[in-house]
Amino acid sequence: MFEGLEVLDTIRLNFSPDSLKLLNITIAFIMFGVALDLKLSRFKHVVLFPKSTILGVAAQFLVMPLMTFLLVLIINPTPGVALGMILVAACPGGNLSNFMTNHARGNTELSVTLTAISDFSAIIMTPLNFAFWGGLYAKFYHQGSELLLPVEIDILEMVKTMIVILGIPLVIGMLFSKYLPDVTAKIKKPIKILSLFIFASYVVIALAKNFNYFLDYIHLIFLIVLIHNTLAFLSGYAVAKIFKLKRQDVRTITIETGIQNSGLGLVLIFNPNLFNGIGSMAFIAAFWGIWHIISGLTLSSIWSYKPLLNR
Repeated sequence: MFEGLEVLDTIRLNFSPDSLKLLNITIAFIMFGVALDLKLSRFKHVVLFPKSTILGVAAQFLVMPLMTFLLVLIINPTPGVALGMILVAACPGGNLSNFMTNHARGNTELSVTLTAISDFSAIIMTPLNFAFWGGLYAKFYHQGSELLLPVEIDILEMVKTMIVILGIPLVIGMLFSKYLPDVTAKIKKPIKILSLFIFASYVVIALAKNFNYFLDYIHLIFLIVLIHNTLAFLSGYAVAKIFKLKRQDVRTITIETGIQNSGLGLVLIFNPNLFNGIGSMAFIAAFWGIWHIISGLTLSSIWSYKPLLNR
């Protein structure tokens, strides 16, 4: 069914490092807007009641990679696509999830906490998960082992990125909220609207830069990304519902599991010492990055109109 995907190994996507830097700046601005609604006292609540935090981390780093591996066994794509799916699943939750959780009226503080834990844990968990599940795939099918290289994450770069796009905007936003409440009240709504515009603009730009490839190969890759992303949302939702978390936390863990830091995946894929821009892997990460914005915004918008009977 997916034999045509083999041609993607010869394709190189137009995702430059500058594009990823621009996305980081965009995320930092969005995180500032999200932080305007944060209260330090609610972080203490998350620490005092860690059940949701533990389940969120488990959904991200245990359930998501497992379900991805099972999906790979079922649909049996080409090795590059399979390892691209596994790499995306091994990445931490995306920072966009904080905005989407806030938009969905979920537990924003829990979302930020899960993202922070996820980012730090990724230093170990991303290469570990990719090596384990990718190695299991290579052993199971006796293929793809030539693509399975040790994934080494630059720890200092990871910490720096987290501080710049997550830590600093959060601190500034919370300081704004605490010391400039009147200003905060005036700018919260405009920033939310502007953030939605930025999301939409990024999707358009991302598609425009790769429009020819998008038209030529979307029929081959879209179905896989759609199923994979839907499975991610359902995995997070199932974990939260099985353990009977409150609805606000169910929404949070669902979004956290479904929104992956595919930008990190692209950075690894385009690393000349790792995968050197293998087309099939890059297509999975790139189109995941486009699609999860659309699916995440759709889901969070639907939930934003649904009442929370128990917060």
